[in-house]
Amino acid sequence: MGAPTKEYELTIHGRTLSITNPYKPLWPQADVTKLDYLRYLLTVATPMLAYTKDRLLTVIRYPHGITDKHFYQKNAPDYTPAWIETHRWENVRYVLCNDEATLIWMANQAALEWHVSFHLAKDEIPTELVFDLDPSTNDFSVVIQSALLVKELLDELNLPSQVKTSGSSGLQIYVPIELRYTFEQTRQVGYFLASYLVNKHPQLLTIERMVKNRGTKLYIDYLQHWRGKTLPAPYSTRAKEQATVSTPLHWDEVPHIHPTAFTIHTVPKRLQNFGDLFAPVSSPDFRASLDPILSFLQSR
Repeated sequence: MGAPTKEYELTIHGRTLSITNPYKPLWPQADVTKLDYLRYLLTVATPMLAYTKDRLLTVIRYPHGITDKHFYQKNAPDYTPAWIETHRWENVRYVLCNDEATLIWMANQAALEWHVSFHLAKDEIPTELVFDLDPSTNDFSVVIQSALLVKELLDELNLPSQVKTSGSSGLQIYVPIELRYTFEQTRQVGYFLASYLVNKHPQLLTIERMVKNRGTKLYIDYLQHWRGKTLPAPYSTRAKEQATVSTPLHWDEVPHIHPTAFTIHTVPKRLQNFGDLFAPVSSPDFRASLDPILSFLQSR
């Protein structure tokens, strides 16, 4: 057999893409090459794009894999093909991650993390309320305990919730909401709910922004949920040794999981078995009203 080809051509929905260095190791410790990565993205493209479509995209690029230098990219490069959809927002020309060809073109540029806005490019209306649970230690049991406390409170308020791993050390909780609130209003609600939990569990939780002042407490980040800010998209890979993935979960799985179990190698089979667990957020049948909480806050 001859040596492996150094370049592939891939045609996706009529777009022919050149894939350079297909055997380059991107996650060397996890034995993931660029070709493995592209296969993964094509496997998860449908549920991933269901959420990323028409949102402002920021990627983190690792030209030589996760063990080397990286940089954030918001502006679409000058050499971006004309067929890739973009949107100018606050003087930045963002790529819109709207189709498989865009995913693969950017992945070929070694975009290894995909972070998207909480609103669509066309407006600044938040599509959900989000809590990012950020631990201060490596004890994941603290994250599990905290997530279940958030879930308990949301259930009491009749707010539907979907949880996913961050792909790193935390969990993220999404509440699909009616498309008529401002970020100022969702921040009011986020602050109120996070503060309530901190007051009930002061030894476990904090909303202290300064890392040095948190001690071992878990930070409930409600501030990240804002116009133009981002979190990793569902099914986005992360630049971690194990090639972990930001993975939607069943709530009843949460007490038994560790984020390192969800990787490029394991998520495709999981998707096959469970389907898209993030569909209640990406394509919700029900969006919650925040009016009762906002009315209560206004009456205080």
